[in-house]
Amino acid sequence: MNKHLFYSLAVLISCCTQMVKGQDTLRLEEAISTALKNNYDIRLVANQITIAKNNANLGNAGMLPTLGGTFSDGGSRQNTRQTRSTGAQVNADGVRNTNMSYGAALDWTIFDGLQMFTNYARLKELQKQGEANAKSTILSTISNVVSSYYAVVRQQKLVRATDSAMKISRLRVVIAENKLQIGRGSKLDVVTAKVDYNTDTTTYLQQKNLLNTSKITLNQWMARDLNITFAVDEKVDIESNLKLADLEALTMEMNPDLQYAMISKRLADLNLKAVKGQRYPVVGLNGGYQYSQSNSPTGFTTTQRAKGFTYGLTADINVFNGFLQRQNERNAKVEISSSALTLEKTKQDVKALLISTYQNYLTNLDLLKVETGNVDLAKENLEITFEKYRLGSISPLELREAQRNSIDAIIRFLDAQYQAKLTEINLKEVSGTLKVQ
Repeated sequence: MNKHLFYSLAVLISCCTQMVKGQDTLRLEEAISTALKNNYDIRLVANQITIAKNNANLGNAGMLPTLGGTFSDGGSRQNTRQTRSTGAQVNADGVRNTNMSYGAALDWTIFDGLQMFTNYARLKELQKQGEANAKSTILSTISNVVSSYYAVVRQQKLVRATDSAMKISRLRVVIAENKLQIGRGSKLDVVTAKVDYNTDTTTYLQQKNLLNTSKITLNQWMARDLNITFAVDEKVDIESNLKLADLEALTMEMNPDLQYAMISKRLADLNLKAVKGQRYPVVGLNGGYQYSQSNSPTGFTTTQRAKGFTYGLTADINVFNGFLQRQNERNAKVEISSSALTLEKTKQDVKALLISTYQNYLTNLDLLKVETGNVDLAKENLEITFEKYRLGSISPLELREAQRNSIDAIIRFLDAQYQAKLTEINLKEVSGTLKVQ
């Protein structure tokens, strides 16, 4: 019987390193790859990048000419009564008049105060801004995928921990019943052992439900069938040597929120240039080709045809528009000031988030060290307590307390491990260094 006990204890303590059998194992790299391919937020932001990339072209900036074609064909049928200047009378019924024309026209703005170049630069910056927004979405999504993955790892270990605790409680019921049969125990000990066993069974079932729920969440982030069941690789590697100074430098360079704010500042500068460009004249070239033909049997000219080229130069300048130009320039300067303030605020917010997350990271590493030692102490305490219980030197209540201490130590260890990994992930997300492949 003692051999069975220590086997159960070994299962309880080693639950953090064993794999769930009978299910396909989903590795973290596979989860990330699936999310990058299927996640709806990532796919939507990819479409936005495509649109921004398509918009960043010379034609959309107004730098290329426009060419259009026209065609018309029509006529009429009329009854006419005419008196010529000579006094002659002309009467005609059902006279058919026709008109047909076609042509092509070319318009090209060759100067607009350099607004077209500013617009092109603005479109390029909008494309970069879309890419920064996409990076933020991807980092956030992958962070959630990784966090959800390790949440499944934690719940999977807890399921086996509670299962092992339930088995020990079942073994305790057997011991209590055996003692009762040989006259060394009491009915109360048997009933108490069964109550504790039922309590542990309830905890086990609740933990299984939490595991299934966490798997659904991970499937949701991967945008795949929510009913797919799987096991996860329970190895948890935590980087314990992250340095705040290095993370700060990387954050200033790679954080997508900062990149977005910097681009917004550049867009505000470009907007002012575009507004100032409205002070200058707009010069354009135009040219075209036109062909027309008309037939009018009762007219002075019965048939007329014309064809040829047209060309011209146009210039337009805003002389006075009710001081709107000055107003628009002032507003553009205010927007520059606002974007600069937003950039500084974003820097402060991101830095504050980084520092607070790093502090949590250090604390969680310390807690993990403490709880790792507590697991070993709780294991040893449970082994000693159970042996004393088997020999009859302690009460069932003391054994139950040792059981609780053991399972609580494992829970605290897994919580500390999960929180340490979670803060590591958050640090990499903030600094823009979270691996997405």
